[in-house]
Amino acid sequence: MTEWIPSAIQICYLIAASLFILGLKQLGSPATARRGNLLGAIGMLIAIVATLLDREILNYSTILVGMVLGSAIGTLMAQRVEMTAMPQMVGLLNGFGGAASALVAIGEFWKVLDAGLVPPLDDTITIVLSVLIGGITFTGSLLAFAKLQELMPGAPITFPAQQPVNLSLLIGFLVCSVYLVLDPTNTTVFLIMLGFSLVLGVLFVLPIGGADTPVVISLLNSFSGLAASAAGFVLMNNMLIIAGALVGASGIILTEIMCRAMNRTLANVLFSAFGSKTTLSAAGGAVQDKTVRSIDAEEGAMMLGYARSVVIVPGYGMAVAQAQHSVRELADQLERLGVEVKYAIHPVAGRMPGHMNVLLAEANVPYTQLYDMEDVNPEFERTDVALVIGANDVVNPAARHDHSSPIYGMPILEVDRAKHAIVIKRGMNAGFSGVENELFYQDKTVMLFGSAKDMVAKLVGGVKEL
Repeated sequence: MTEWIPSAIQICYLIAASLFILGLKQLGSPATARRGNLLGAIGMLIAIVATLLDREILNYSTILVGMVLGSAIGTLMAQRVEMTAMPQMVGLLNGFGGAASALVAIGEFWKVLDAGLVPPLDDTITIVLSVLIGGITFTGSLLAFAKLQELMPGAPITFPAQQPVNLSLLIGFLVCSVYLVLDPTNTTVFLIMLGFSLVLGVLFVLPIGGADTPVVISLLNSFSGLAASAAGFVLMNNMLIIAGALVGASGIILTEIMCRAMNRTLANVLFSAFGSKTTLSAAGGAVQDKTVRSIDAEEGAMMLGYARSVVIVPGYGMAVAQAQHSVRELADQLERLGVEVKYAIHPVAGRMPGHMNVLLAEANVPYTQLYDMEDVNPEFERTDVALVIGANDVVNPAARHDHSSPIYGMPILEVDRAKHAIVIKRGMNAGFSGVENELFYQDKTVMLFGSAKDMVAKLVGGVKEL
């Protein structure tokens, strides 16, 4: 009577995997991202139900309690966490995923030993991989969360012989792995390996600067997928293998996209401690003797209100100030006056890929007004006013011509080609790269100093009076 169950489970896994793939595809566009997220959630629900019907489920009541608690916590987080804190939440959830995979491997290891058996070679290897990747993902993600949440300094933290120490820990883990393969019942060696992996995760993220943390979060997201896939091999669960492989592949692709957007290699992000020192390029030194022109909100409102076209360039400063709703209101008022409004989105303008898209979507900005860097750059020459809100390095013209600049070669939003530029910024501090921004000193640029939210609100008031 129950002969059909194994086949039904595999069919459910196939359906779930298909939904995961379709969901990932739709996550590639802001217009379809919500539907993609829903498809992924449905696929996961199907996979969980199918797994609960699978073999060797020992205690359904305990599993049910865990599901209820997890769902309640997840719902609370989704409702309470601000959009500006979304990168931190993603980092934290990555860590939980890595911890779950490592715990599965640990539990399977002890389960075999408690049964008086010796783990076979293939099981031992997959358990080792799960512990390594899961442990690094767990502690590394917690540290990334702490940096983004400003529970600890966001600047790179380095110490002498840091890389040799990391290499020594990795070699120590590999030596213990070989020993465990030769003697799979040695629990002391297994616990030492677990300790190595947890410490490696901390030291892996410690030298990463705050602005590079999103890249590391994407990489750790990939690691969490690989850890899940390894746990799938431990449990011989096809669904877990497929889901982990999809997460791992999408995470590494996203990491590569972000590195390309900064014109840096992944090795440079991970090992250079970029941003630990303020470095002024030759151009940066040259602009020190120049002056900037500042205006008040009333003058800025007049420039915007009498323009024919305005491109808004949101940056991290907008996210910190949570000014997205005020920005949408400003755009509405400008459109009321017949001004054409567009938004220019740089791939690494926020703390995670798509961060600006998510914030603006929360403020109900139409997707049709959001333009990627490649699409909007040709438009700047025909733009009357570019309004930069809290962005810095991603609009620095030095990236195009200053070979000595740390950001040379990084694709930028070419705001300097617009007829006029208004930059909302708290002060004249350099960006994460430590390079002064040439844009701020150009004759066509004016500065509007203050909090993004306050200044945009004043601009809204000024435009309303026109």
